[in-house]
Parts: sequence; C-alpha cells; structure tokens
Amino acid sequence: MKYLMKNIFIISFILLNIFSHDSYGQSNEPWNTNQLIKTEDLAYRISHNEDLLIFSIGPDNIIKGSYDIGPGEEEENLRGLKKVLENVPKEKEVILYCGCCPFAQCPNIRPAFAVLKEMGFEKPRLLDIPQNIKVDWLDMNYPINDE
Repeated sequence: MKYLMKNIFIISFILLNIFSHDSYGQSNEPWNTNQLIKTEDLAYRISHNEDLLIFSIGPDNIIKGSYDIGPGEEEENLRGLKKVLENVPKEKEVILYCGCCPFAQCPNIRPAFAVLKEMGFEKPRLLDIPQNIKVDWLDMNYPINDE
C-alpha cells in the first residue's frame, strides 16, 4: 500500500507539472500557443508578399518589413507602440518579435504583448524565437530588411 501511494503521488506530481505549464515550462503566460508563429512560417508569409504588420520590440528591426519600436521592457517604447497602433484596425494581425535571447527568458515580449491585449487587438501574435534572432532567423537566411 505504501508503494502504491508513493507511485500515485509521483505520477500526480508529474501530471500536474505537465498540464500546468506551456511548451517553455512557464505558466501564466499572457499568450496561448495559437498566438505564436514559427520563424519558418513567418519567413514563408513574407516571401509570399503577405500584407503583414510586424514590429521589432527588441534591439533592431532585422526581419524584412518590420518596424523598430525599441526594447519592449522600456515604458517609453511601449508608449511609442501604443501611438503607432492607435489607428490600426483591431482585427488586423499584429506580429511582435525580439530575438535578443531565448524566447522564454526575453524581457521585451511580455510587456509589448500585454499592450496588444490591452488595446483589444483580435489577432496579437508573437514570433517564436527559441534561441535568438541570429540563430533562428539570420542563420536560416530568412528575409531581412535591406539597409
């Protein structure tokens, strides 16, 4: 009986951890998996000339067609994002990305994504950059802004 109870406890603990965390091991993120875009999917959409609204909320606007807002952890940049978005229709898909570091640890995406939600955008999206912009975008030769 003691052995059975121990196993039930261990299995319960494992299941609780699996079902209470998203794919990054984080709980309580302000987005769901349907609001994440894989880098290869965004690269495909850009290369097929889709009308996209993409904002860099990190160190630089590297991705082709993206606009530079500046780091999303800074209040001044969040105010700038709000100003840029004030006349954008709420049904427009808005894509944010950073790439300064692994997605799960990024200090910029959460505050910027919260702005999209606060403003009532129906299709807020985040580019899922698992490692960083160099590895997950540049090294893949995906489309970049020409300078």
